[in-house]
Amino acid sequence: MTDITLKIREIAARLLENGQVQMFLGWEKGPEEHQTRPFIARRVEDVEKLVFNEYSIHNLANTLLKYRDGNEKIGIVAKGCDSRGIIRLLQDGQFQRERLYIVGVPCPGMKDPLQAVKNKSGFFPVAADSGLAAKCVNCIEPNPVIYDELIGEKETPRVQEGRFQQVQDIENMSVDERYRFFEDIFSRCIRCYACRQACVACNCRTCIFDEMKPQWVGRETSISDNFMYHLVRASHMAGRCVECGECERVCPVNIPLMLINQKLIKDVNTFFGPYEAGMAYTEGAKPPLSSYQENDPDNFL
Repeated sequence: MTDITLKIREIAARLLENGQVQMFLGWEKGPEEHQTRPFIARRVEDVEKLVFNEYSIHNLANTLLKYRDGNEKIGIVAKGCDSRGIIRLLQDGQFQRERLYIVGVPCPGMKDPLQAVKNKSGFFPVAADSGLAAKCVNCIEPNPVIYDELIGEKETPRVQEGRFQQVQDIENMSVDERYRFFEDIFSRCIRCYACRQACVACNCRTCIFDEMKPQWVGRETSISDNFMYHLVRASHMAGRCVECGECERVCPVNIPLMLINQKLIKDVNTFFGPYEAGMAYTEGAKPPLSSYQENDPDNFL
């Protein structure tokens, strides 16, 4: 990945020097091998800190939300999931395409820095190294789907057969079995909202769960409030989840959040598809369940 790092630095220096962008968003190396983290270069001198390595896992599209109200031109490195996240922001009207210069990088799959921390901590059993972060194992699109400049050779999607097998297994459960399954996993939730903070599709300026009048969920972590949080959040993801897997990766209690998202991905594709969120950008186009008409059927009300 050294060649890609050098090319990213070259492009970033050129864009900053020519004034095409006022900032360039990528990753920098931390003090430990696994501590690669998002980084913003604002001067040509800063570009030497930019890296692209096996721990460049964070979805950088989420960082763009901090700058949605500005007018700066921003350069950004985008893997497959990052680029799908960028499309999510464009479709949601959170960002303008003309403010972005997207440098696409095909992704060979990343390692999970959080798993590396656990392995080194001594507090957890050392997990076998599969070579890839869990979220990268079934990646359907490792290549950027929107970009102004592309670096490197395109990768082959790693999606396995039986992509929705676990979803189907749960669908085959009885109602009581499904309830007990979700009651067990949601009872672990401490409502830290890390999943919300890491999600590029959770881009509301005021989250429903931060509202106090009315207060939609209580502050305690009761099972009913946990159900409310996860089911409402999941419904907001329908047709909008770009499968970057960051929500599940950052969950401190290992709730299989992508299992819920995959159920919605499967159903949206069945009822409104074929459709995969964030795979193509057409100005003005909206994903399923994001456009409404007065004469829409409402027999379910």
